[in-house]
Amino acid sequence: MTEPFTGDRIILKDLGFYGFHGVFAEEAKLGQRFFIDLELGADLTAPATTDKLSTGISYADIYDVVKAAFEGQRMHLLEAVANNIVEAIFAAFPAVSWIIIRLRKPEAPIAMVRGEAAIELHRQRKAA
Repeated sequence: MTEPFTGDRIILKDLGFYGFHGVFAEEAKLGQRFFIDLELGADLTAPATTDKLSTGISYADIYDVVKAAFEGQRMHLLEAVANNIVEAIFAAFPAVSWIIIRLRKPEAPIAMVRGEAAIELHRQRKAA
């Protein structure tokens, strides 16, 4: 077995969404921008050698799963939003063995002049 979070990976960065996640009433009412970075561990040997999309995972399909999970339910915490996305990706793509997800909230309602609030989860598929 390989070490977690090593090997081939699919990377999607700066996926932008508008959402209503957050603890405060203003966040639920007004919403704000969120950005997601993903790394998905999967063996990419077949698509690399065949040059056929049918042997790999479509980036568009990944985006669709992330979007549906992000928009599916309003959550208070970034951690919960990210976990919903992780679970949806594992359910949709059996070839994905691990996920690193970073969820960024550049307009978090805290007193910062510049920067963003973010969380990052590292998850491995649980053995069946």
